[in-house]
Amino acid sequence: MREISCQEIEKTVRDMCIQATHFLSEDMAAAMNHAVETEKSPLGKQVLKQLEDNLKIAGEEMIPICQDTGMAIVFVEIGQEIHVTGGYLEDAINEGVRQGYTEGFLRKSVVEDPIYRKNTNDNTPAIIHYSIIPGDKLKITLAPKGFGSENMSRVCMLKPADGIEGVKKAILETVDAAGPNACPPLVVGVGIGGDFEKCAIMAKHALTRTAGTHSEIPYVKALEIEMLDKINQLGIGPGGLGGTVTAMAIHIETYPTHIAGLPVAINICCHVNRHISCEL
Repeated sequence: MREISCQEIEKTVRDMCIQATHFLSEDMAAAMNHAVETEKSPLGKQVLKQLEDNLKIAGEEMIPICQDTGMAIVFVEIGQEIHVTGGYLEDAINEGVRQGYTEGFLRKSVVEDPIYRKNTNDNTPAIIHYSIIPGDKLKITLAPKGFGSENMSRVCMLKPADGIEGVKKAILETVDAAGPNACPPLVVGVGIGGDFEKCAIMAKHALTRTAGTHSEIPYVKALEIEMLDKINQLGIGPGGLGGTVTAMAIHIETYPTHIAGLPVAINICCHVNRHISCEL
């Protein structure tokens, strides 16, 4: 049984919060470069270059790449041969978030009650999703999620008869309705199957995948390629000012579902699509 201390987890999460909010991940930097190269609208290309300038300044002056430093979304894969020592895993993760957002001088955006809305002043609690895996490793993926794009996301409980065409319609309508509000160019995460909450978690998790990679399932890969093309035909463009790059990537995850249902979730993310992973 391998032991990992809460103190190590706290420090790891703290550093990940600061890293993810100040620096674009390598895959998203490559996606942004590709967007600049392929955008056909002069205004769209100008917007993309301004976004690149913002990213460069953020890195050089240690300023967050977006003023909305998000709510901390954490995916934790726990090896079943691991023993966490010195406290509780969930407390350690939240303590790491607290340290990252306070010591990193990041905006605190979490309120302790959805109605009375008193700020927690340290951006906790995080939203944490756990999965048990074989082995003795602990993998943490952090995705600080801003709510400009989160607010434009949807869960659609389709009928089985709606089929793949219904899925396509739901994706396009959601992105089209988002328009400029989600800070395009976007990354679109889609979850198909499971139930009401499972499809939403899959859609969120899909955003953490390396930008532009495809599903190993042939029809899902084909759907990702087709939907990226159709999304970019919407003409929303960078900053919502028109253009040919409305989305830089679309990632789709699937899961078995009930005979009577076809749940679909579309989780939209802005052009920074912050995500970072670390294995302990």
